[in-house]
Amino acid sequence: MSKVQNLKSVFLYVMAVFYILAGNSHFFITDYYLAIMPPKIPYHLQLVYISGICEIIIGLLLFPISTRRLAAWMLIAFLVAVFPANIQMTINYSNENNPQLWVSIVRLPVQFLLIWWAWIYTKQNPNS
Repeated sequence: MSKVQNLKSVFLYVMAVFYILAGNSHFFITDYYLAIMPPKIPYHLQLVYISGICEIIIGLLLFPISTRRLAAWMLIAFLVAVFPANIQMTINYSNENNPQLWVSIVRLPVQFLLIWWAWIYTKQNPNS
């Protein structure tokens, strides 16, 4: 296996663990996620839990080669689906004069980097 493939594997496992941990956080810091739910979307608590479960499942599906490509596409769809919450966080922080506003602003383009990161694993190569 080449150094690039080794690095790609390391980043895959980092990504998978990141989403599993992030998904779990929905159950431990629920109020944080509730606070960034766009007001026009109903069922805030249920969606926070569902999104956490989705992150955990997607993270787990990234491990097996047989489900990796599907999981990467699911992750892209998930990241697009939760983007309104990132926008809502920025709006909230702006309205509150929150000193962490800059973090929420930086997070918006980072979402596109996360999508690109997942997209790397959508390729047909079963060993990626």
